Amino acid sequence: MSCSECYCGGPNQCIVPPHMLDAIRLRGNAKQKKMVAALEKQAIAVRDKRQALCRPGIEPAVVFAADAKLPKPNRSIHDGQHKATLPGPLARNETTGATNDKQVNEAFVGSGDVFNMYLKAFGRNSLDGNGLKMISTVHHRRNLNNAFWNGVQMAYGDGDGVLFKPLTGSLSVISHELSHGVVQFSGGLIYQDQSGALNESLADVFGALTVQFKKKQEAHEADWLIGDDILGPDINGVALRSLKAPGEAYSDPVLGQDPQPYHMDFYNNTSRDNGGVHINSGIPNHAFYLLSLYLGGNAWEKAGQIWYDAMQSINNPHATFFDWALKTLDTAEGLFGKGSSEAVFTRRAWKLVGVDI
Repeated sequence: MSCSECYCGGPNQCIVPPHMLDAIRLRGNAKQKKMVAALEKQAIAVRDKRQALCRPGIEPAVVFAADAKLPKPNRSIHDGQHKATLPGPLARNETTGATNDKQVNEAFVGSGDVFNMYLKAFGRNSLDGNGLKMISTVHHRRNLNNAFWNGVQMAYGDGDGVLFKPLTGSLSVISHELSHGVVQFSGGLIYQDQSGALNESLADVFGALTVQFKKKQEAHEADWLIGDDILGPDINGVALRSLKAPGEAYSDPVLGQDPQPYHMDFYNNTSRDNGGVHINSGIPNHAFYLLSLYLGGNAWEKAGQIWYDAMQSINNPHATFFDWALKTLDTAEGLFGKGSSEAVFTRRAWKLVGVDI
């Protein structure tokens, strides 16, 4: 697929959310406003393509024998050469070494980090559970302030150096977008309203877990940020989103104020952003953060396992927050037993964000 057909999946599907583009349109300079107009004019809805590629989830418990030879990632990183066509010339794969291109190496290593987390924490062999080749393009278009998964591959912009730095510079960005592929191959969630917010939240959750898994961080040690290390040098903020403190990731004269709510009392009813999928994802994000802190230790071992298994078995593309909360509680009880601390704290975490189950 060429980018004359799909620029970045529309602002709906990219790491930089539409509400941030709206803020830039209102407050940015002429060049920045032109950039936003170009993004929205050239973008078409890649979510339809991605939704069409969704398939039922794999079995949630894949067990590898202790002496088994574990699968290895199959990665190819391409140089977009600041052009529109995907994927572009091959720059690095499993048979070649590191290059002098920082973004090529960051995409290669980051893809491997995502692969390793899913394999070692959840027994999943690549995004589709069946060894899917992980294809990425760096230097996509010129000064593109975004990154996206288009249903087939990743693409990363270099940023404009003012609002954003190269998007490969954040593992949480890489893992968030690749995790959209995992959601896609786990049955998918319709990209609208609460099911769309769950889609975004799952990508955030497993994006954060990838960072923690690589750093060997326990839940209380992690920063729980998505999109750290990509904001421009003069931007007032730490990241695009925070699972720990939704609404406090950034507050900037150009990018505006982080609008994410942490509780259903502040749910944002809007027609923008497919019903606020990047905004209201703060609510299930915070529920996962609270559960992880309650349970302690490595978040991927209990809270992550509950979320991962629930994703494989929910089988409801229109799931609401309530539906998802019930599924996570049912999964916690199935994994750890009714009345277990894991189940009790799952219910409590959801109650604290305003979802009573």
